[in-house]
Amino acid sequence: MKKVEIAKNVFWVGAVDWNVRNFHGHTYTTRRGTTYNAYLIIDKKIALVDTVLGSFSEELIEKIKDFVDPSRIDYIIANHVETDHSGALPEIMKIAKNAKVVGTAKCKEGLYRHYYGNWDFQVVKTGDTISLGEKTLKFIEAPMIHWPDSMFTYIPEEKLLLPNDAFGQHYASTERFDDEVDQCVLMDEAAKYYANILIPLSPIILKKLDEVVKSGLEIKTIAPSHGIIWRKDPLKIVNAYINWAKGLPLEKNVLLVYETMWGATEKMAKAVLEGLKIVGVKAKLYDINAADRTEIIKEILSAKGLIIGSSTHDNTILPGIAGFLDFLKGLRLKNRIGCAFGSFGWSGESVRIIENILKESGVEVVQPSISAKYMPSSDDLKNCFEFGKNFATKI
Repeated sequence: MKKVEIAKNVFWVGAVDWNVRNFHGHTYTTRRGTTYNAYLIIDKKIALVDTVLGSFSEELIEKIKDFVDPSRIDYIIANHVETDHSGALPEIMKIAKNAKVVGTAKCKEGLYRHYYGNWDFQVVKTGDTISLGEKTLKFIEAPMIHWPDSMFTYIPEEKLLLPNDAFGQHYASTERFDDEVDQCVLMDEAAKYYANILIPLSPIILKKLDEVVKSGLEIKTIAPSHGIIWRKDPLKIVNAYINWAKGLPLEKNVLLVYETMWGATEKMAKAVLEGLKIVGVKAKLYDINAADRTEIIKEILSAKGLIIGSSTHDNTILPGIAGFLDFLKGLRLKNRIGCAFGSFGWSGESVRIIENILKESGVEVVQPSISAKYMPSSDDLKNCFEFGKNFATKI
C-alpha cells in the first residue's frame, strides 16, 4: 500500500469508509462516505494521534505495521472521545501496552466511561508540550468544538495542525489532499459538515479562531480527523469557518420547506415559490419527506430567508416538519428572517406553532402567516403568490 506522508515522518494511517451513509445516529447523511484519519509520528519517541472507528481497528494496526511495530508506540494522543475517533483505542492498547494516553481532563473521564480501560493517562491543557525528539507536540484545548473534551495537537516544527473534528468533511476518496480533489465537492462537504454539526457552536469557534490567530500559530497544513487534508491552501478553510461562524455571507435566497398530507399545503408552497421567483429572488423548494435534511441544513448556512409550511393534524404540525424544526431550533440561527404557511380542516394551529418555533430558533418572523382551509381555492393561491412576493421584498 502506498504510504501517505503529510509532513516529514508524519504519516496518515487512517481508514476510508466508502459505505457509511448515516452518521450521528442517522441525523447526518453521508452520501459520499467518510474517512477516519489517524496520524503516526515517527521520531525518537513514536506517537499516534487519534485512532479510527472500532470496526476499522485491524486496518489501522496493519497500516501502523507498515512503519513500526505497534508495540513501540510511546504516546497515543486522544484529541476527542467520540467513538469514530477513539473506537480502535482498546485494540491498540492491547498491543502498545506501555503507551501513555494523552488528552484533556474531560477526555480522561470520557474515555474511561466509554471503555473502562486501566490505562496510563497524561492530562494536558493548553500550552503543554511533549518532546518526541526532533518534533514537539503542543496542545490546545478546544472545548465544545464540538465536545467538552476536544483539543487540537500542533507540531510547530512542521507547522502542522491536527484539529480532530474541526475543518473536516465526510468525504471518502482515494486521494488525501485538497489539491487532489474537486474543489466544489470539497467545499460543499465542508459546508455541510459545518452546518449540521457546528453552527450552534459558532460563537465558541470564533473565539477559538481569534485565540489561535493572536497566538501567532503558523499553519502550513491542517490535517483533520475526517476527510481531506488541507495542504495547498489551509487558510481557505480557516477563512470559510470565520465567515460561517459570523453568519456570512448570507445570500439573497430563500428555503421553502413544507410537509403536506393530501397535497393542499404543497399547492400553497408552489404558489409561494412563484411569488418569490417573480421578484427575482432565488429559492429552493423541499418536501421534508422527500428531501435530505442534511442537505437542507447545509443550504441554511447561506440562506437569508426561511418559509416553513405544514398541514394541521391533531391540533399541531405534521411529524416530519416537527422533527426538522426541532433540529433547526438547536442551530440557534442568527440574521435570518422567516414566516409560516399551511392548510387545515377545522382547527388550524400549524402556522402559529411554526411561527413560535421559528422565533425560538432565532429567526425573525417578518410577516403574518397565511393559511387555507381544505384545498386552496384560486383566490387562496393568488394570496399565496402575493405572500411570496411580499416576503421576497424583505429579502
